[in-house]
Amino acid sequence: MTTENFMKAVGLKAYLPISDTNSLVDVQLPVPTPGERDLLIKVEAISVNPVDTKVRSPKSKVEENYRVLGWDAVGTVVAVGSKVELFNAGDEVFYAGDITRPGSNSEFQLVDERIAGRKPKSLSNAEAAALPLTAITASEGLFERLGISEGKSAGKTLLIIGGAGGVGSIAIQLAKQISGLKIIATASRPESADWCRSLGADVVIDHHKDMVQEFRAQGIQYADYIFCLNSTAKYWPVMSELIAPQSIICSIVEPEAPLDLNLLKSKSAHFVWEFMFTRSMYKTADMVEQHNILNRLADLIDAGKIKTSLSKTLSPINAENLRLAHTAIETGKTIGKIALTDW
Repeated sequence: MTTENFMKAVGLKAYLPISDTNSLVDVQLPVPTPGERDLLIKVEAISVNPVDTKVRSPKSKVEENYRVLGWDAVGTVVAVGSKVELFNAGDEVFYAGDITRPGSNSEFQLVDERIAGRKPKSLSNAEAAALPLTAITASEGLFERLGISEGKSAGKTLLIIGGAGGVGSIAIQLAKQISGLKIIATASRPESADWCRSLGADVVIDHHKDMVQEFRAQGIQYADYIFCLNSTAKYWPVMSELIAPQSIICSIVEPEAPLDLNLLKSKSAHFVWEFMFTRSMYKTADMVEQHNILNRLADLIDAGKIKTSLSKTLSPINAENLRLAHTAIETGKTIGKIALTDW
């Protein structure tokens, strides 16, 4: 922080290709003041997600004031709002934040206490920053949207399309906690397939080949659950064929065109979305569940049952390194997560 009331940040006014140096720029902004349920966090590490690149992608809109992106962070609570109950100044936290508020690409950030969790003690700042958005997405998708549970999912098959990315990397590990659940993940390159196996996938198939044939070569007719983390429209015919009757498909990727839901009718199959910002956007009555998810995740990590999906770290946190991270993500070939540390 260069003065008492201002902070370093990376922002944008125009939505430009990442190759343009003005797509993300270093700026100084006022340090925000916490509201009633807010934590003021000194940000120490962040990570970058596809949502960052999607929000930043070229469009005609121009912001009057600098917009700060970023939806994954680790930091220390330096001040709390008047009605905060879950944390105190000095606590180390990690969180994904709220897409309707300024993001984590700044030295200080406000976040509602109900969507923050305690930082895992066994991880570095970069390792922890790689996790919140993907872990919340994976947890909500698997256990709330798909309804996977220890009690009813043993002996069933889960197909994860896009297993080597950020969400897939955590989804495989979380699903592995369900005893007897068979996990089939997709990956197209030897290194991404190896990554999925190292995280606990029982089988890896190539989503660039005939996926129906690849899947059924495992001696399984249908998947009891499908979690789509890549191109819903592209894989819709495959998912419609592979989903078991009276079962569920969950996706996190909006399609480029409307989906033909008639493909699911004869199977009485369900389709459901997972969007981890829903709770914070709409201030749902169960918003605090994201706090609970992150705390449960921290317990699993500190018990050695889940490992970070961090694959690369850049330092310091600045516009140049964030442009490098966005560029890598836009290739569609990243494995795990990219984090940035220190200002």
